[in-house]
Amino acid sequence: MTAVMRYLPLLILALAWEVSARAGLVSTLALPPLSDVAAAWLELVKDGELVTNGAASLWRAGAGLVLAIVIGAGVGIFMAWWRPVNVLLGPLVEMFYPMPKSALIPVTVLWLGFGNGSKILLIFLGCMLPVTIGAFNGARSSEQVLVWSARSMGANRLRMLWDVVVPSALPELLNGTRTALALSFILLVSSELIAAQQGLGHLIGFLGASGSYDAMFAVVLTVALLGFIADRLYLLLAHRMLRWQA
Repeated sequence: MTAVMRYLPLLILALAWEVSARAGLVSTLALPPLSDVAAAWLELVKDGELVTNGAASLWRAGAGLVLAIVIGAGVGIFMAWWRPVNVLLGPLVEMFYPMPKSALIPVTVLWLGFGNGSKILLIFLGCMLPVTIGAFNGARSSEQVLVWSARSMGANRLRMLWDVVVPSALPELLNGTRTALALSFILLVSSELIAAQQGLGHLIGFLGASGSYDAMFAVVLTVALLGFIADRLYLLLAHRMLRWQA
């Protein structure tokens, strides 16, 4: 019952969408009926367009995000743990963090062309920064009592890093990773809309240009659903990883 009440606004929105389109309150060109969108979605699944382009997009997003998490977490923790690394990389992170990441699309296309490489690089560069900042803030806020206790027990610097700093940084790191997860979908669709020959973003642009607005909305809703599912699964994973804190 709680789950039903939680998602009741979405059901009301879907009903309002269908009724307003069928009643002519809005133009069907601007907002096709939801039932037509659902029928177009089934057709896209049957002919394989949605599956093929969706698989290409998920591969790009997954590869870029994994690289961003692995490298961003390492960079953030080492920035917090070794001052020379922070002095060297801190200004770069501060400079590039507020920059709109979509501005890098022409650069990545210039470097790696219209294939997978440019999309993966864009997602990696854009998603690495929130992960790095999350890891940095988490590692910097490590309890000094635990660090001193580990040092007094004879733990070397790497041992303290792994046993004390990394667990302390985990909550902030996971928050930064969740931000990066959402950002990966934004960058993915943006790059595929502008410079791609395959993918969900490319499919949205192609269907919109050809006037197949019901199918275009079907792909847009697919991207929204994939992002929602990814976020829910990530929250479950993060809860399991932080269970030791309870």
